[in-house]
Amino acid sequence: MMQIAANLLESQGGLDGLIAKLQQGGLAEQAASWVGTGHNQAVNGGQLADALGQGTLTQLASQFGISDEQASSGLAQMLPQLIDQLTPNGNTANAGDLLGSVLGSFLNNKT
Repeated sequence: MMQIAANLLESQGGLDGLIAKLQQGGLAEQAASWVGTGHNQAVNGGQLADALGQGTLTQLASQFGISDEQASSGLAQMLPQLIDQLTPNGNTANAGDLLGSVLGSFLNNKT
């Protein structure tokens, strides 16, 4: 799932692009909570699919041989945590620098 999240970030032009897409898709409050330093608001797979667009999820799912539902539900669980870790100071300024170490940390914790 981490590789799917990394591909999603890349396909949206990085963290700022992904956050903009989520905001435009009706998840502005949730995305802001993930970037901010407080509690991360939850989303479900359906909300994420609506915000990102079904085509985006279908493309990601097919790349990894999983269903659209598996992709959306997995990303709904992972993105709040991932974005939170990429924005420890409540902004996206250094997110690109942190991406590699955060991805590595997630991968190490999942093994």
